[in-house]
Amino acid sequence: MKLVVLEKESLGTDLDITYFNEFGEVDYYDRTVYDEIADRIADADIVIANKVPLNESTLSGAKNLKIICETATGYNNVDLDYCKARGIRVTNVVGYSTPIVAQHTFAMALYLLEKLPVYDTYVKNGDYAKSPIFTCFEPFFTELEGKTWGIIGLGNIGRKVAEIAKVFGCRVIFYSASGNNTTSDYERVDFDTLLAESDILSLHCPLTDRTQNIINAEALAKMKKTAILINVARGPVVDEQALYDALMSGQIAAAGLDVLVKEPIAADNPLAKIQDSTKLLITPHMAWGSHEARERCAREVYKNIQSFLAGEERNVLV
Repeated sequence: MKLVVLEKESLGTDLDITYFNEFGEVDYYDRTVYDEIADRIADADIVIANKVPLNESTLSGAKNLKIICETATGYNNVDLDYCKARGIRVTNVVGYSTPIVAQHTFAMALYLLEKLPVYDTYVKNGDYAKSPIFTCFEPFFTELEGKTWGIIGLGNIGRKVAEIAKVFGCRVIFYSASGNNTTSDYERVDFDTLLAESDILSLHCPLTDRTQNIINAEALAKMKKTAILINVARGPVVDEQALYDALMSGQIAAAGLDVLVKEPIAADNPLAKIQDSTKLLITPHMAWGSHEARERCAREVYKNIQSFLAGEERNVLV
């Protein structure tokens, strides 16, 4: 078998993934741009990819291609209809990042809730050393206990966040954008109730027609002025201009984002103008990327290939 890894760098330089060599000859590329795809996979049996577009234009010359393995849960970069017509199997990986994305959700929420950058600066710039008292608690901050934690997207990650929020003493409510989640484990509410009652609102939903720009100007206007928004789902579920306006006007208190509409962040993204870290925290789409999660992801891809070669179905999309 000929394997081609198109975006090895997306799995990190700290992982040893040479175990893929067990399947045959492997070409490893740290990153691949659009114009390089077709040439690099021309004689591949197996393609391992993450974000690069895999469609008729890039796949038509890959006559030996049997399976595409996504190193992610999302598969928006793959034309599934074309692959189905060609008899190309497509697999993804699920659940590998749940612990770390939930962890990062709370890291951002607590950072913003306790206004930690102000206190860190207060100590490091020497002001604490000059203080006449042993403590400082301005700007004032509050506790998670007793707050209402709202969730959009009660899948694996959303459920993990709900579990942790309950341990912190939060009331947990959720909104099902698809309308299909009927669990009674947590309180299901309508969208307006979610917006009006959430002290922390975290997003863990897939990007669909229903969720694109679900957090827009109208939604933000219905939220508490003390609310914190956390987005670890997909960038386009939030209207970035509307969020900028809401943060600058004090319509909501703060936001933590690990995902953006365009990544890396575009120079003209209005959110890039906000330098106040108590108001806005942006991390570079790394919530999923602990060493352990990336190792699980790569191993899941290995198992997907192993299953395919054994004639078994595992994590199959088409």
